Amino acid sequence: MSRLSAAFSILFTGKLSEDDARTLGYVKPIEVKPLSPVKEVRASDGALQLLGILQRDARLVDFLMEDISGYSDDQVGSAVRSLQEQSATALKRYFTLAPVIDGVEGTATSATAAGAMAADGVKFLGNVPAKGKPQGGTLRHKGWKVEKVSLPAIPGGQNPNILAQAEIEIE
Repeated sequence: MSRLSAAFSILFTGKLSEDDARTLGYVKPIEVKPLSPVKEVRASDGALQLLGILQRDARLVDFLMEDISGYSDDQVGSAVRSLQEQSATALKRYFTLAPVIDGVEGTATSATAAGAMAADGVKFLGNVPAKGKPQGGTLRHKGWKVEKVSLPAIPGGQNPNILAQAEIEIE
């Protein structure tokens, strides 16, 4: 390609082709960098992340893994009160939860209350008919559904299997 043919190209088409621009040195070559490998996301990562949050905020794993048989009921009850408050705070920070049926437990309830039948929202207990669906019964548990999840992204390079780092104090 000569400069003269490039000039005619610009004159008649109003632009310089990419090949002509590269030949004349008006375009820098593009360096193609290989993509960094994408970290495989496992189904268990979210569960491990939640367990790590409950350990960090409420020390849940510490409590569950400790042998509490040597403690009195009062001591265990005192520990559970704090654990419950801290765990509830952590759940509310990252999840918006709502009852499947927003009714009073122990009262008569329609099986279709608040759209609970959708997506397997109700489990029938007791004398369930073999055919057809029951119309209602006594609400024994409201159930729980997640309306929103706001878990933070897992930082790159962080091992999700480490729920809490071991701590070594240097004296």
